[in-house]
Amino acid sequence: MNPNRKNIANVARLNNLMDEAGLDALVLRSGQNFTYLSGVVYPGTLQRHVDLTDSTRPAILVWPRQGKPVIVANKTAAGLAERDGWIETVVLYEAYVDSAYEKLTEVLHDAGLSAASIGFEKDYISAEHWEAIRKYAPKVRMVDCSKLMDRVRWIKTEEEVKLIRRAADLLDDAYLEVFRRIGVGDTERKIHADMMGTCLRLGFEWAHGILNAFKNTVPYGGESDVVIEKGDAIRTDYVSYLQGYPGHQSRTVIVGAPTAEQRRDYAINIDVHRKTIDRCRAGARVHDLWQACMDEYKKHGWPHNYMLIGHGVGPWWHQQEPILRRKSELVLEEGMVLALEPHVNFWHVQDMILVRKGAPVLLSPKFDTDEPFVVI
Repeated sequence: MNPNRKNIANVARLNNLMDEAGLDALVLRSGQNFTYLSGVVYPGTLQRHVDLTDSTRPAILVWPRQGKPVIVANKTAAGLAERDGWIETVVLYEAYVDSAYEKLTEVLHDAGLSAASIGFEKDYISAEHWEAIRKYAPKVRMVDCSKLMDRVRWIKTEEEVKLIRRAADLLDDAYLEVFRRIGVGDTERKIHADMMGTCLRLGFEWAHGILNAFKNTVPYGGESDVVIEKGDAIRTDYVSYLQGYPGHQSRTVIVGAPTAEQRRDYAINIDVHRKTIDRCRAGARVHDLWQACMDEYKKHGWPHNYMLIGHGVGPWWHQQEPILRRKSELVLEEGMVLALEPHVNFWHVQDMILVRKGAPVLLSPKFDTDEPFVVI
């Protein structure tokens, strides 16, 4: 346990929702929930063992409603938990030899939870491991807690908001650095590599995202050897993680003087973007937000049936509930942090906001988006 770190998760909300659901404990395996309640941010190979549900080397968090939480991990994963996390107790199993889930049930037994009502992430624990837990702890009442945890995470504490704001500032610093270095003759691949390296140098644990020129018609298909020429517009959609929390913005850059058409289209998109942000107030229904945004695009004769206009953010994986999409009946609550990215055609601007009863608070104000960023 790191004595210099404190738990910044919304534990009060977690307790209330556990009581409401009648849960004695939670067993959390997914990266977003494990990271959220443990403070441990696994990198590289250890990260893959958190992501892959069939891993034989999982890290598992036992969170009792009463009593102290416990991490179940192998020796390799335990070091980081003890150095960086805020959980005092780490119970070890031998990787590739012991069953992590058998060890988990021993921990439950020792905590007096052998016949308890316990929440598990049914969308993350594999069917095989679900059955293993039933075998080792037949009296445990296994309840799906995935949606409960979504509801916990989407209301942020002040400390979480501060961390997200810091991550947003750093990501915009990276954008500004990298955009100023873009030159005619660069490739998408070269600029993307610069973006990744800059994010790591500025202090992020890891980063991912996309960058593509207008003439590359397959976004999210990986950066290519397409060569940047004068007049090219470049779209981006990056996420960089600071202590597990994302800076998540999208910015547009044009190489050379923008054409009148480019300026017009950018202005249309930024206007829709800002109108959409302003509507994101506590009490707004998600489907209504989506529909209002699509109606704005329709006024301009643009496509108006895009799959989403934004999403919640949180630790480990940036795209979390609420997903701002068609037919969602979710209602925005004060304290949510959203990444707003309404975009169609090519233009893509994204910002993070804090939902309030009145006008939302922009958490990513460092990059001036009034006009497209231009590199001459």
